[in-house]
Amino acid sequence: MRQVLMVDDDPGQLRIREMILRNAGFVVHVATSAESAMALLRAIPEKIGVMVTDHFLPGSTGADLVREARLSLPAMPVLVLSGMPDIECEYQGLDVSFQAKPFPPPELIRVVQELLDSGPK
Repeated sequence: MRQVLMVDDDPGQLRIREMILRNAGFVVHVATSAESAMALLRAIPEKIGVMVTDHFLPGSTGADLVREARLSLPAMPVLVLSGMPDIECEYQGLDVSFQAKPFPPPELIRVVQELLDSGPK
């Protein structure tokens, strides 16, 4: 089963989204920084089917994380959630799904499932 990597430096948001996805039946790994997300991606690359990330991360951005992740996992689907829709341009050419916050739980579940279904098996 392909799994979800959830990246957000806000512990409250991270817990809520993790709970939503776990309750929907997904296996979820969490990271609070780009560095910890990359460590997980390096440790279990074959298990991660989709990455869901916030834009603002400690010392980095979601765009930086996606660029680094693409070096080893070029086809991994990525969902970027941000409260700042004007930063979407930073993701041009990175082949991500970009969604503005707030993002309702049913939509999160639907989009994650679609990305898992469309990604590499």
